[in-house]
Amino acid sequence: MLRTLLRREDVTEVVNACDAGREGELIFRTVYCLAGCQKPMKRLWISSMEDSAIREGFANLPPGADYDGLHQAALCRAKADWLVGINATRLFSVLYHRTLNIGRVMSPTLALIVQREAEIDAFKPVPFYTVALDLPGFTAASARVDKKADAEQLKSACQGGTVTVKQVERKDKSEKPPALYDLTTLQRDANRLLGFTAQQTLDYLQNLYEKKLCTYPRTDSRYLTSDMAEGLPVLVNLVANAMPFRKGIAISCDAAVVINDRKVTDHHAVIPTRNIREADLSALPVGERAVLELVALRLLCAVAPSYIYDETSVMVECAGAEFTAKGRMVKQSGWRALDAAYRASMKNVEPDKETEDKALPELTEGQELPVAGAAVKEGKTTPPKHFTEDTLLSAMETAGKDDMPEDAERKGLGTPATRAGILEKLVSTGFLERKKSKKTVQLLPSHDAISLITVLPEQLQSPLLTAEWEYRLGEIERGELAPEDFMAEITAMLRELVGTYQVIKGSEYLFAPPREVVGRCPRCGGEIAEMQKGFFCQDKSCKFAIWKNNNWWAAKRKQPTKAIVAALLKDGRAHVAGLYSEKSGKTYDATVVLEDTGQYVNFKLEFDRQKGGGK
Repeated sequence: MLRTLLRREDVTEVVNACDAGREGELIFRTVYCLAGCQKPMKRLWISSMEDSAIREGFANLPPGADYDGLHQAALCRAKADWLVGINATRLFSVLYHRTLNIGRVMSPTLALIVQREAEIDAFKPVPFYTVALDLPGFTAASARVDKKADAEQLKSACQGGTVTVKQVERKDKSEKPPALYDLTTLQRDANRLLGFTAQQTLDYLQNLYEKKLCTYPRTDSRYLTSDMAEGLPVLVNLVANAMPFRKGIAISCDAAVVINDRKVTDHHAVIPTRNIREADLSALPVGERAVLELVALRLLCAVAPSYIYDETSVMVECAGAEFTAKGRMVKQSGWRALDAAYRASMKNVEPDKETEDKALPELTEGQELPVAGAAVKEGKTTPPKHFTEDTLLSAMETAGKDDMPEDAERKGLGTPATRAGILEKLVSTGFLERKKSKKTVQLLPSHDAISLITVLPEQLQSPLLTAEWEYRLGEIERGELAPEDFMAEITAMLRELVGTYQVIKGSEYLFAPPREVVGRCPRCGGEIAEMQKGFFCQDKSCKFAIWKNNNWWAAKRKQPTKAIVAALLKDGRAHVAGLYSEKSGKTYDATVVLEDTGQYVNFKLEFDRQKGGGK
């Protein structure tokens, strides 16, 4: 269809209206070249879908040739990613006799998780002690003490005595509203507050986008463009009226804090659309409604006033030791009033304890106060926490950031559009598993993941490779580096890797032996392998299974063997001898037929008409 349109005689020029970024340029140029089109090309370069921005963009169409460098950079990125992935995956899979998926983004992401688990395993908790004094209207605590005996001694010295107020500091503090959501920040909050995976959040947001209730999902910007400023107050009021949690809270709109043309690349931040006014939100699926409410909350918070409070810090002295306490008095709830109202409306979302109003009594320096009680509290240093999708997405976003050039288009590992897919691939290939612990879902590396990072050279598991690429791609974009020179560097790196890499000694003990493949999955085409309890599809997202202790087989006093399952998978049927009849108490031969509903695996029998059914 596109090829036909591009070749039509009445079409005199072509406008590239793909995303205003590197990948958008690549998509258009690939189609343009494959269609054999040679017509003049112009470029629509806009970051906003507002009518005024679109009109202005079409009124000022630069020549497509102005973006040749951007196309070359995108093409080099795609080629280099493919070359590294295909060569490294083949190399390590052959050397270690099992499929080991390697990728420029996937491998460093896995390395982050494996390194975190190593830090947790190596951590040894250290006990510490503090002394807490119960004073009129507040509690003051000492600094940490290493020995319990010293803490007990301090407690005894303070018990029943008095403290002297040595210092009282009062500061006016202000917390600016949070910026609008880009995809990654939304995925993090949806994971932390709602328990959604990154992929679930992206799917829900994509559905909302297709229903025209939210703007484009795959964005890495947290700001809006100046052409959206005029209509923003109307949108904010529409969104506020649609959200039940904001009842009783005054809504204001400071558009200036969310407008920044320089910080908008391919797309602006994720916000609801004006269609929210007519939409029946109660009819939306639960997940979509939850994500929409989160996006709406962030818009209302982002344009609301700052959260302002007085913070008081007090230091008192007792028995020669210093004790401290802090309190706050809220002057203006600002955006946090909306945040607190949203949390209160959600069953499983806890209130933000940091904002609790705990004011200290009026105190003056030199004042003496009686100690009503003293207690020793014991604590332990805590290890780093296991990664959740929230914290891993954050780590991916900032990995190697300090080593990347300021003008790099992409920073960190992956992009907002690809990070969810990377996590899902790590889970489906068996390198990561999700494990629920209390209210959070942790991401834990498998044995093979730890083994892979153990044998992988540093250059393939470090975010620095991405940092170096981004610097080089920026040079290509600006015409400072020839694309062929960049590709020559990539091929030279891979030749050196393939030619010099040595298998790690003792690696036969690192990886679990590969499972023997019995056949292909009738649902997804994946590999079916025998395990202890049955025959299972190795794609973890597919639930196909033939259990060895299946009731149907147990009633016939048989268990599906490797040979039987192989025949069932290949032909859909298998001849089985010695099946037991509960009615007659005798055995018989028959053909077992596999029937898969897509949800359940069933079996039925077919008999040879000439021989009959029993013997």
